[in-house]
Amino acid sequence: MKKLILACTFLCSAIGISQTGVIKGIVLDKQSESPLQGATIELLNMDTATGVITDFDGRFIITDVPIGRQAIQVSFIGFESTTIPNVDVTTGKDVFITVQLLETFNQLDEVILTNETNKDKPLNKLATVSARQFGVEEVTRFSGGRSDVGRLAANFAGVSAPDDSRNDIVIRGNSPAGLLWRLEGIPIPSPNHYSTLGTTGGPVSALNPNLLKNSDFITSAFPAEYGNAIGGVFDLGFRKGNADDYEYTLQTGIFTGVEAMAEGPLGQNKGSFLVAARYSLVGLLGIGAGGTAATPNYNDVSFNIDFGKVNSGNLSFFGILGTSDIEFLGDDIDPDDLFAAEDENTFVESRFGVLGFKYNLSLSSNSFLRTVASASYSGNDFKVDRFIEKDTSQERLIRYTEADNTETRFTLSTLFNSKINNKFTFRTGLLLEHFNIQSLLLDRNEQADNNGDGDPDLVNFRDIDENVSILQPYVQGQFRLTKKFTLNAGLHTQYSTLNKQFVLEPRAALNYNFLPNHTLNLGYGLHNQSVPLPLLFLNENINGEIRQTNRDLDFVQSSHFVLGYDVRLANSWRGKVEIYYQDIDKAAVEPFPSSYSTLTEGADFGFDNDRVSLVNDGTGFNQGIELTLEKFFSKGYYGLLTSSFFESKYEGSDGIQRNTPFNNGYVVNMLAGKEFKTGPSGKNVWFLDTRLTTSGGRYFTPVDLAASQQAGFEILQEDLAFSQQYDSYFRWDVKFGVKINSKNKKKSHQFYFDLQNVTANENIFVRRYNRLTNNIDQVDQIGFFPDFGYKFQF
Repeated sequence: MKKLILACTFLCSAIGISQTGVIKGIVLDKQSESPLQGATIELLNMDTATGVITDFDGRFIITDVPIGRQAIQVSFIGFESTTIPNVDVTTGKDVFITVQLLETFNQLDEVILTNETNKDKPLNKLATVSARQFGVEEVTRFSGGRSDVGRLAANFAGVSAPDDSRNDIVIRGNSPAGLLWRLEGIPIPSPNHYSTLGTTGGPVSALNPNLLKNSDFITSAFPAEYGNAIGGVFDLGFRKGNADDYEYTLQTGIFTGVEAMAEGPLGQNKGSFLVAARYSLVGLLGIGAGGTAATPNYNDVSFNIDFGKVNSGNLSFFGILGTSDIEFLGDDIDPDDLFAAEDENTFVESRFGVLGFKYNLSLSSNSFLRTVASASYSGNDFKVDRFIEKDTSQERLIRYTEADNTETRFTLSTLFNSKINNKFTFRTGLLLEHFNIQSLLLDRNEQADNNGDGDPDLVNFRDIDENVSILQPYVQGQFRLTKKFTLNAGLHTQYSTLNKQFVLEPRAALNYNFLPNHTLNLGYGLHNQSVPLPLLFLNENINGEIRQTNRDLDFVQSSHFVLGYDVRLANSWRGKVEIYYQDIDKAAVEPFPSSYSTLTEGADFGFDNDRVSLVNDGTGFNQGIELTLEKFFSKGYYGLLTSSFFESKYEGSDGIQRNTPFNNGYVVNMLAGKEFKTGPSGKNVWFLDTRLTTSGGRYFTPVDLAASQQAGFEILQEDLAFSQQYDSYFRWDVKFGVKINSKNKKKSHQFYFDLQNVTANENIFVRRYNRLTNNIDQVDQIGFFPDFGYKFQF
């Protein structure tokens, strides 16, 4: 049988076109993740039957594939077949895909031909509600996205990101701080350049999309393996390098920078390496970008080293290392700069790193054990020197703010997965995170002059060296009750050594395929998350004694309820509707009547530094409806229309229900793209992509102008917190370019221009008090901005 499988290929005869590529991959059992030997992979839409059969390791290679977008069908006896559309084949690089097949509900000695695409379904088989997968092709294709996975997510229903300066992700009205980033199965700090302690976004992503494989994005009622988050989950993974041939990529772009990437085989055990390095193009050119005239310098290195088979398992070593810095010098700052002021010199540095080992051990044909051990680091230095009485004979420069934050994290994750039978899959695991947080914050802002030197005192708000551990055991399972009903259920637990709190979190989701191509989804999840670390360790002076009065705060708790309806309208079309309600309690608020709540934090570079003696008495809720109409890429074009209509409210300790700053009310995205083959053999492709986005404006707290003028710094009317709303946000992006495939050699070129905000719409960034003019000034977001890129693969 093995000889038959190894010898059995029915590759097509000559196709008459000299430009061809390669499709390779692996076919797995979706429930056990074990390779399927003897699965059939057929290249569709060909005049002559073209296909191969997987080998002992479930791998396959199809050569001489015509360039352009192709579709393959994968089938195996006793399993439901699947169709993978939109496989973009070029001459410059082999295409690698991972296919997961689901065993039929009733064992049959035949192939069940469903001919369904699986692009809309998440990779995690236990994530069946409010979840979808995305790929690197989408990250780099969509216009206005800057090759940033965070900005990609802003196109999905339920996500709002109307801020051109940062990639913070607002999911269903939750603070961006509620987002969990995961890489290769472990939580990581914010993977962004210029990120700060406790935040999850930043101006520039440190994630290189060229290394990412298809990954999952989850917006509600997460499966039991995800914890310490109430907003959403980005579950990312690195792809493996080409295990058969050496390949290289060179590219450049305004935001992605100058990049070089290499990959190829490693060792004798079917291993591979993949490594890429980037450096900011604007830094090399010495120009500003992204809303400032200052020059941002940033660089990162990412890699995935796969050692292949090691003692009945697979071992890999992965990581990201990145640094960034920028200097805002007051004499060079424009009045409408998004990040700096004309009377200050500001110096910013940040560092980010993740290093980890992953070992997949095959215990049997139906069970595996996956263990990941990692160390991560995130740090930022922020210094502000302010000119006092600038441009006068009394001008002087004093240190106004100083922050130095580092977070070192050691993580161990172990997961056991077993396919008991075709109707029941069991999964259990344990996640242990140990944090060391070192944080210093000195600030004069809004402080009194108690020492009489004529300047506000430089107050120590935080000076800590703390260790915290969070333990998260979980258990979950998938129960295929009937052909039409599938139940995913589990229990997540969480314990923190800081507040000694232990919580139980039940999770469940039910899928009902009541008609062919029609599915109802019902989900529930209880989730808990720590209060952001910068708030937990704030100092408070009590009768001359400095104490950290927030460190014993409980987790913030959130209950998610979701009802969804999915319909497959045609082979490449689908529609989806979801309604949701999220109930939040135990948010941290002040102990006296106040409008403040930690639910309003997390969408900027820092947190309030004077919120002390907080108590877990705050509440909030998010509710809404989401609509998605999607045309997957086929026949040369794609389309995506998403809309969200929602409400996000909270209550502080004063008991008044208010808008959160994330209560935009609505978000609508419309994307479309088309490819045009050119040349005598259609080997080259022109492409055009466009994106329209509009949303309600952000809610903000108005400035008390008279009080600000008297104090000399901005004072907000906190009794009117988030009572006013900016004008609606609107942006239109257009991207066009060309892919050029070599006629005889393995190489390809791609050029593109991405025209962002082509109408130069003046979207509001902020209305803030200007201490130099003694007025409230409006600062707009980035106007029209042209981006470009070039990629060479060989």
